[in-house]
Amino acid sequence: MIFSNKNMKKHLRKMALLLVMFVLLMSGCSILEEAEDEGDDVIEVAAQEMHQDYEDIEITIATGGTGGVYFPLGGAMATIFNTYVPGLRATAESTGAAIANIDLIRTGEAKMAFTQNDITYYAYTGTEMYSDEMDLADNVRGLAVLYPEIIQIVSLVESEIYEVEDLRGKRVAIGAERSGTEANATHILQMHGIEKEDLAEVHSISFAQAVMQMRNGKIDAAFVTAGIPTSAISEMIEYMDVSIVPIRPEIIRMLSDRYPFYVEVDIPAGTYEGQETDVTTTAVMAMLVVSSDLPETLVYNMTQAIFEHQEFIAEIHERGNDIILEAALIGMPVDLHPGAARFYEKHVK
Repeated sequence: MIFSNKNMKKHLRKMALLLVMFVLLMSGCSILEEAEDEGDDVIEVAAQEMHQDYEDIEITIATGGTGGVYFPLGGAMATIFNTYVPGLRATAESTGAAIANIDLIRTGEAKMAFTQNDITYYAYTGTEMYSDEMDLADNVRGLAVLYPEIIQIVSLVESEIYEVEDLRGKRVAIGAERSGTEANATHILQMHGIEKEDLAEVHSISFAQAVMQMRNGKIDAAFVTAGIPTSAISEMIEYMDVSIVPIRPEIIRMLSDRYPFYVEVDIPAGTYEGQETDVTTTAVMAMLVVSSDLPETLVYNMTQAIFEHQEFIAEIHERGNDIILEAALIGMPVDLHPGAARFYEKHVK
């Protein structure tokens, strides 16, 4: 699927809008207070009472690269927590995403993180890329499954990459080292019989870095695992001719037979400007995890705050619309935190 260069003025207007959103996010308390109705006063009073069960606490929310989806969603959640969860001060930080975030939870450097359900399972059970790890991520607990993480292979049109097999002999960015994207790229290449040695160059860099390299003509294609639309891809389309490389359904079936977390999905036509048809690819699920040592009442309050104020998250990024209470446990690969479990027992019928 090929996209054409667009008007630079339009790009600048979009960047200005993103800047405004960022400023609003940083002042999120007033935004949320004005947006909610009187019914939330009851929620806040109840939360104040439940706050007595734990001391004031600061947490870091590990997100991902600034060009992906984790980062804006994490910022929105931090704003919600700081407004509606008494005794909690949360800060969202950009990280290397899925695998790096699991390590940050394991070492205690972060208390909440965005990751993928496949990576979480591997880290929790010591399988796949974690098979040689001495210390399992046994302090990781589930909070919620969020939305499909779609694997998108973006290539320069001039590089003439029409299917995954065409990556042979090309310069390819496979994601930051020890990232979920790197794991997904490795699996997909292997399913097509492609080893890293078959590529002209392998770049273990984030997608934000890959965009700059593609602009400079230094790489031909890049993998990104993220919710759609991915802002970095949307921005690329404004000043570069790029295509999204499809993955054939039979390959996806082979992939899911070996790695059951993968599912076949379509990137719907119109997701990106100039995209006229669906693009078939594969996906895993984005999810939130927390450290097992967080107080039960605090995690209950955090879980409640996310679902009570989900509309604000959706205003920050479209994928917030996929955060649905009824689907929050579908594909959950690890034990829930007791606070989250108590919330779902009360609210999910």
